[in-house]
Amino acid sequence: TFSLDFRYFFVRKVMLVKYATAFVLFPGGYGTLDELFETLTLIQTGKVRAFPMVLVGSAYWSGLRGWMEDCLVNDGYISSDDMELFQIVDTPKEALAIVERALELRGPVVDNVPLA
Repeated sequence: TFSLDFRYFFVRKVMLVKYATAFVLFPGGYGTLDELFETLTLIQTGKVRAFPMVLVGSAYWSGLRGWMEDCLVNDGYISSDDMELFQIVDTPKEALAIVERALELRGPVVDNVPLA
């Protein structure tokens, strides 16, 4: 509901992930890919708790997923389980359903700490 300005870019990135309950990414450029891979790395390495990563637009994201499977998984740079850290859907309605389901399963959270 209000704007924040950051002097240093890395602080913006920290704040983006620290308070996130989900990421829904639409087709974009380098910044979108940067945030996608930065966040996947933080989840993969356990630096942040896992939350839904939903990529909207299978026509856009399927090529990247295929490359990741062909090169990253097959060459042993990531595990096949890492491909489960994100989902690809085609509509905002599908993305919302994934996020709502994850929030139901996780329960209430304050400052990224589960209350239950």
